[in-house]
Amino acid sequence: MPDRTMLDRRQFVRMAGMGMAGLCGAGFLSSARPNILVFLVDDLGWQDLSEPFGARRSPFNDRYRTPNVERLAREGVKFTQAYACAVCSPTRVSLMTGMNAARHRVTNWTLRRNESADGAHPTLIFPEWNVNGLSPTPGIERTVVATPLPAVLRDAGYATIHCGKAHLGAVGTPGQNPLALGFDVNIAGHAAGGPGSHLGLHDFSADWRKGDRVWDVPGLDEYHGKDVFLTQALTERAVAALDAPIAAHRPFFLYMSHYAVHAPIEADDRFVRRYADAGLDPIEARYASMVEGMDRSLGDLMACLDRKGVADNTIVIFMSDNGGLSATGRGGEPNTHNRPLSSGKGSAHEGGIREPMIVKWPGVARPGSIETTPVIIEDFFPALAEMAGAAKPRVLQAVDGVSFVPLLRRTGSAPKDRALFWHFPNEWGPKGPGIGASSTVRLGDWKLIYYHAGRRFELFDLAHDLGETTNLAGAHPDKVRALASRLTQHLTAVNAQMPVEKATGRPVPWPAEAAAGLR
Repeated sequence: MPDRTMLDRRQFVRMAGMGMAGLCGAGFLSSARPNILVFLVDDLGWQDLSEPFGARRSPFNDRYRTPNVERLAREGVKFTQAYACAVCSPTRVSLMTGMNAARHRVTNWTLRRNESADGAHPTLIFPEWNVNGLSPTPGIERTVVATPLPAVLRDAGYATIHCGKAHLGAVGTPGQNPLALGFDVNIAGHAAGGPGSHLGLHDFSADWRKGDRVWDVPGLDEYHGKDVFLTQALTERAVAALDAPIAAHRPFFLYMSHYAVHAPIEADDRFVRRYADAGLDPIEARYASMVEGMDRSLGDLMACLDRKGVADNTIVIFMSDNGGLSATGRGGEPNTHNRPLSSGKGSAHEGGIREPMIVKWPGVARPGSIETTPVIIEDFFPALAEMAGAAKPRVLQAVDGVSFVPLLRRTGSAPKDRALFWHFPNEWGPKGPGIGASSTVRLGDWKLIYYHAGRRFELFDLAHDLGETTNLAGAHPDKVRALASRLTQHLTAVNAQMPVEKATGRPVPWPAEAAAGLR
């Protein structure tokens, strides 16, 4: 995939000289428009930071060292009930489109064209979901056609920069290339959802361990053979890419989408010694070093904004794409823990979907504040569009997300009857609580999970049982039926796909049908 960073820097400057307001629409290019930096981490758990997101500090918060996340929390709003999907591609497509996963149907992770990541299941046949991911244009089979967020922001006058993991479309489809999705610059983004290696000494390639080279990170040849960690290399390239739009006085959208802290779990030599000396298990020590390297990247980017004099006009948003890897399977070992949350990546339990989120908006969002309203990943699309002055963009898709800008401005609150939904009619692979094909709804403090295999329910009161230790479905059948009805309304409204039961040859019943006979 071509790396057009240098070409696009010249393009930014050339556009500035031509008068960009004429190109992008009058009024779009005011210097008052905020820059936007979305800092998305891969597989970072809710407890994997020295900044606590729970009601009290935990031993895991003391394990990690993330001073720059702490600084961002002091300067911004900490969202303690922020959610994503349980695995990566669904989250990323929801962020880029504003659609709930049940609607966009990219419900599992993508890689090869027309190939599903689902394994065989003893009782279910999984649906033909959109294995090829996101497409900006029709005509590509098994894709969701939508107007991507960077295209909306570029139309609003923003320079759009992608750096790091893309994982939005399968190999050989337009969606694999961020340049086809509205980004002016692509640094190291392609179809794969993880790196062959995080080490420059290994050329960021899986070849050193005889792995599948589809995972090799593209476009970073200048770092090959050098003792540099991938997180550092991406940060250096991102900082350099900001020069052109800042020099041109053009607002920018930087999507800093790190491959860290996704497997393979490799030591960042700048930081690993402190964790090994603390006596951590070797895997956990390597993981902790990757977390600190991620934090250093955040600090380097914030320092860049300060140095270039644009920090006061830049929104910084920190988020993870799913829970930390704490489940086991496929020969892997857990490298983190999400307690008191149950389970981790791939799970409908809180450990798989609840994420650390912080928003810094100078002069707007109150520094050092905490927001407890639940928000979900599809909310990013309308929120970022509103931040950029494009609150009602013309797009191809129906947008499910609700902007969280009123929460930041303290001018409104989410509707009390708003429900959040998750849908995963798929098989991820590793084992753990809450893992399996399921549909989920949260309404208030109540959360209902409907497992497609066995038509089984779990009901939790998150206000009193954040760890989801006690299934209340048997004790509250009326609550199960009410939530199952709400969940069914959503699934049918978006034409959600359900697996087929091998025993009957029919789709798994909707949650409301399965709950109807509960006593």
